Amino acid sequence: MGEFIDKAKGTANEAIGKAKVALGKETESPELIAKGLAQEAKGKTEKIIGEAKGLLGDKI
Repeated sequence: MGEFIDKAKGTANEAIGKAKVALGKETESPELIAKGLAQEAKGKTEKIIGEAKGLLGDKI
C-alpha cells in the first residue's frame, strides 16, 4: 500500500514543481524556479521510493 501512496505523492509533487517553475519563468522569479525544481526532485525521489517498496514488498 505504501508503494502507491509514495508514487501518488511523487506525481503530485512533480506536477506542482513544474507549475512553480513555469510560473517562476513567467514572472522572472529565480526563487520560485528554484523552489519548483526542488519540489520536482522531491517528487522524483518519492516515486523511486515507491518503486523500491513495490519491489521489496513494503519492507523498507
